[in-house]
Amino acid sequence: METATATAKSVAHGGNDVGPDPKELAGDDDGHPVDVEAGIIHGGLAASTPSAPMTRQRLVSLDVFRGITVALMILVDDVGGVVPAISHSPWDGVTPADFVFPFFLLIVGVSLAFAYKRVPNKVLATKKAILRAVKLFLVGLMLQGGFFHSLHDLTYGVDIRKIRLMGVLQRIAIAYLAVAFCEIWLRVSRGGDIGSGCTLIRRYRYQMFVGLVLVVAYLVVFYGLYVPDWEYEVTSPNSTVKQVQVKCGVRGDTGPGCNAVAMIDRSIIGIQHLYTKPVYLKTEQCSINSPRNGPLPADAPSWCEAPFDPEGVLTSLMAIVTCLIGLQIGHVIVVYKEHEERILLWSIPSLCLLALGFSLHLFGLRMNKSLYSLSYTCVTTGTAGLFLAVIYLLVDVNGYKSLFSPMEWMGKHALMIFILVACNIAPVVIQGFYWRQPKNNLLKLV
Repeated sequence: METATATAKSVAHGGNDVGPDPKELAGDDDGHPVDVEAGIIHGGLAASTPSAPMTRQRLVSLDVFRGITVALMILVDDVGGVVPAISHSPWDGVTPADFVFPFFLLIVGVSLAFAYKRVPNKVLATKKAILRAVKLFLVGLMLQGGFFHSLHDLTYGVDIRKIRLMGVLQRIAIAYLAVAFCEIWLRVSRGGDIGSGCTLIRRYRYQMFVGLVLVVAYLVVFYGLYVPDWEYEVTSPNSTVKQVQVKCGVRGDTGPGCNAVAMIDRSIIGIQHLYTKPVYLKTEQCSINSPRNGPLPADAPSWCEAPFDPEGVLTSLMAIVTCLIGLQIGHVIVVYKEHEERILLWSIPSLCLLALGFSLHLFGLRMNKSLYSLSYTCVTTGTAGLFLAVIYLLVDVNGYKSLFSPMEWMGKHALMIFILVACNIAPVVIQGFYWRQPKNNLLKLV
């Protein structure tokens, strides 16, 4: 499953709800700093107020947004097999499941604007960011590297030669670290009042330049890199191994078999460390039961059974861009004090991203989650920004907190829910208790 977040304790865990006063939401420059981990997934955002410097306040709408994203993640995981329309798109196009991961990345970015609101010691902050990213990467490696086996399989363990190196939490760790570096080192020192959005752009222009460089680098490499013919091994049910060759010899191909994204992953990560159940197995070319998994058609392309990692190297550049956009939304919330200003200053760019994304899709640059295309980045990030604006209006402006309290709770415990439910740790543990035979386990009763 493709979603999720970060590690450790939040200083805001169990903190006070933020009232409708926007000044309380932002905190004051004289207040106490916010724990860097507070908003990544485990906690929420904390901020202090001038009138109560020891009281930490939460941006409740971000907790709610995170909780709704967790609920959507569980829904598409559990129901997607029955209703393919909400499961991940087999290749081009987007479905509800394809919005989950970008939503989490945007939330991480917003959180970092609060977490690094003040950085008195840049070197120390950098060391802590690296340590947190390493922790999160290792947790992801344990959960999604193949150590835990599928449901109804009481064995565990993974051959290190074939462990999957990338995954949801690993990519979030990479994006978190890159954006944390930008926030620590690439911002102009504060001076004077922020009068307009243009002033805010000037303050954070170096971060935005990094985002632009990443987009250009992705496009140049994706469309300019030559992809030669390649081959991989397939092991049949009777344990025989055969070599399969894929004919390419192209540049800028956007299909599953000959794109630059997969070629870079095979070269850098190694094909033996990639995801072995790619989403394109559900395409009409690779499944007679499309859009569900099924037997291969007689004329299936040679690449159908090839490993492909949706959280690879090149696509991580665009994931960082999503997180950087979230960081700029966080800056708007931190810097501006009025609700109207905040909503306007992040809703207009979100609408522009949405329009740009659909325009690119219509002109041939298709939305594709597996390739993390530019149109996909724009549409999912723009949607996330607008969705957060609506939740902010309902929860933090109009005060409908009790209506969303279940989602707020899920948002505060998102990492725990991701590990236990989305990674199937709870079902795997439960099925370990059985009566006489493994098939008579507690999971079957549940």
